[in-house]
Amino acid sequence: MTVLEKIRAAGQSGRLLPGSVENLSAWLGASLPAWAGAGIGELVAQEAWGELNDRFYRYLEFGTGGMRGRTIGVVSVPAETGRLSPLGTPEHPAVGSNMLNDFTVVRATIGLYRYVHRYLEQAGRYDAPKLVIAHDVRHFSRHFCELAASTWSRLGGVAFIFDSPRSTPQLSFTVRWLKAHCGIVITASHNPPHDNGFKAYFEDGAQVVAPHDQGIIAEVNAVPLTELGAFLALDLARAITLGRPADDAYLAVAAQAALDPALFKRVKFKVVYTNLHGTGGIATVPLLAHAGVSVTEVHEQVAFDPRFPTVKSPNPENAEALSRGIALAEKNGAEVVMATDPDGDRMGCAVRNRAGRMELLTGNQIGALLADYRITKCKEIGWIPPDGSAHAALIKTFVTTPLQDAIGRGHGVKVINTLTGFKWIAAKLHGYERQLKGALLAQEGIALDYDELPLAARARLHGRLGTFYVFGTEESYGYLPNDFVRDKDGNAACLMFAELCAWVKSRGLTVPEYLDELYVKHGYFLEGVINIYYEGATGAAKIRRILDTYRARPPAAFGDVRVAKFEDFGRQTIRDADGEEIPKQDLYFVTLANGYSFAGRGSGTEPKMKFYIFAQAKVAGAAELPAVKLQVKAELDRLKALIEADAKSRAEGH
Repeated sequence: MTVLEKIRAAGQSGRLLPGSVENLSAWLGASLPAWAGAGIGELVAQEAWGELNDRFYRYLEFGTGGMRGRTIGVVSVPAETGRLSPLGTPEHPAVGSNMLNDFTVVRATIGLYRYVHRYLEQAGRYDAPKLVIAHDVRHFSRHFCELAASTWSRLGGVAFIFDSPRSTPQLSFTVRWLKAHCGIVITASHNPPHDNGFKAYFEDGAQVVAPHDQGIIAEVNAVPLTELGAFLALDLARAITLGRPADDAYLAVAAQAALDPALFKRVKFKVVYTNLHGTGGIATVPLLAHAGVSVTEVHEQVAFDPRFPTVKSPNPENAEALSRGIALAEKNGAEVVMATDPDGDRMGCAVRNRAGRMELLTGNQIGALLADYRITKCKEIGWIPPDGSAHAALIKTFVTTPLQDAIGRGHGVKVINTLTGFKWIAAKLHGYERQLKGALLAQEGIALDYDELPLAARARLHGRLGTFYVFGTEESYGYLPNDFVRDKDGNAACLMFAELCAWVKSRGLTVPEYLDELYVKHGYFLEGVINIYYEGATGAAKIRRILDTYRARPPAAFGDVRVAKFEDFGRQTIRDADGEEIPKQDLYFVTLANGYSFAGRGSGTEPKMKFYIFAQAKVAGAAELPAVKLQVKAELDRLKALIEADAKSRAEGH
């Protein structure tokens, strides 16, 4: 039997899904490169039907922010592995319609180009579409970057690339700095080493949102497999490599994350920093050093390495990822440890408490601390009136701690809640920018070049005519200090947090003591997260079952705690504090009778269902706080177990 005959027989016997048979048949008939055809043949010879299903049951979905998937199969074959690089990268990415490989990257690039080209023509702009591409350190990241640049150039566009890995926030800034029409980051953020991704950005420097997202998706889906072969050979003759000026321009705006840089001269302390083998050190270390911070890097984790060999996961949300940094801090007496993920957009940290022990902070806690500090400091320097202002906003996601809502209310500033993902925070910034430009033009006849406007001038003009963005944050360790960049910025976050540490030390406090001050003032808030992972085709169906059954039969109670309110963001009309309608999404928000709440959603970047649980309690005074913490944690843990058990039961169809 031929390879194709074996595939059809496996389909008839039920070992291959109908979609897998259809896609495999199309790929084998599409004049694939020899290695790709051989890889399929080797998997068929092994009768690796589960692997073939996972690789071919669908086309890798190009979602509203791009796509993310495996570049290395669970089952690898010699045709793909070939000669490994010194850092363990196979010779070829894994073949498959549901994998991130040369074919899916070229397809996405062609679709993006066609959408941008049409968008420009419809606006009467006939310049060649201009693209900036950055990449992290993962397997095939440089290759995919060059392949996208080559494809874009062949199509008639202008492609800019960096000479080596750069962070996601630098890409966001550079799109605006070059006045490019769009951007791409090749990264899978903090995912496991076998993954990679393709994130698309538009001319505002933010990940794409409506209406561009659906337009790009339609163009990508319309690119036929037969068209890809012409773009698989690299041609970088017309690609433009960015030099030192691009780095200097980004560092200049990232440095403005510090609102009171003189603090670093008055207060001395030690920082340990690790880039977890990723891009962060390129910008974070210079930012801290230039500010005057004494920073020591974790030597074993400095070098770029797609295997991330010193950690279980290159995710600064995980305690294990900071373990080497904490050990170094214990050795040299540092007061804070900070880490960024491979593409440099997330930051996690540990701080020394009053007892002298290092204490990990959650993303919710870091965000709350930064929010309170930055609003306080903006009031001190006169960017916000002492009593607050409806023209100043703290922006967070619905799944980020309500402690930040309380902090915003306490300071008298507007709190905007958005859907999960920093692109929604960036969309609000784009709206505020347009609002200010329109107001200045209408009222004063001024046509404003917003990118040339200094931060202090932005604060002054927004405070008079629009909405001044004070700070933005999400629970998954993402923070953004100002609107020069339009995505979360781990480099700037390290500088922001170092400034906060200096300020706290100048007050004679530790960071945990400052956090307790917020709890006493606003109430105690504690958060929990449930991640339920389901891999492959069967896993996607289980996640879909949870989402569908929540809508069809919402939960009524968890144990003895009844559900007081159920909000379906996919069906109901929900508006933010500006009165703008929240886009429809499969997100559920459940409020319980005891005042606790939780949100449930399918992850947009990983094969998992995620629940965010929020607990809170009033605090009469500092003396009561330790007992309140214990009581709230016990109740949160109890509810967490009930919510997880219910979700898993729904996943199995019970």
